Amino acid sequence: MTNTIITIARSYGSGGRTIGKTLSRQMQVPYYDRNLIYLASQKSGIALRQFSENDEEIKKVPFRDMIPDETKKYVSKDDIFVQQAAIVRQVADQGDCIIIGRCANHILKNSGHRLVRVFIWAPDENCIKTVMEKFSIKEAEALKMIRQIDKHRQDYFRYHTGTDWSSAKNYDLCLDTSRYTYESAADMIVRFAEIMAKT
Repeated sequence: MTNTIITIARSYGSGGRTIGKTLSRQMQVPYYDRNLIYLASQKSGIALRQFSENDEEIKKVPFRDMIPDETKKYVSKDDIFVQQAAIVRQVADQGDCIIIGRCANHILKNSGHRLVRVFIWAPDENCIKTVMEKFSIKEAEALKMIRQIDKHRQDYFRYHTGTDWSSAKNYDLCLDTSRYTYESAADMIVRFAEIMAKT
């Protein structure tokens, strides 16, 4: 069975998560984001904390020696990724859905499903404004947060896929949300998915 899977990679502050939720409502299909790590933890038996610590970023696990012996074997970021990738494939096999981040565009590229790979971004000034309003912080702090999170996403994607997270080559559709409302961006993605389904 071929399902329609829309994967959304997004620069921080560009509205990718909001657009994903809007798509989920419009299409009446499940939306997966951080809930993927909860599902992966439940299925694998690996502590949720370890998934959270490795979520879309590459970094050393703090206090590694304090992790109980029975869970140390699961600390590897590679093990964590394999378990999470299995959940991504599982939810895709279950039916049409929206998946945010987690290298889903790469994981599902040979899945046989109808894959619509979307990258959402916006110029710095737009992302900064969004983050400032969301957290009530100053411009410099917002820019620092954006730079750090986007670098984490870039490093995570490159480590697990060997390719560039922000390269248009990895996507079917790239949208600059400074030019559209989130609702309009969602509408365009739906129309694009419909066109792809006919090809």
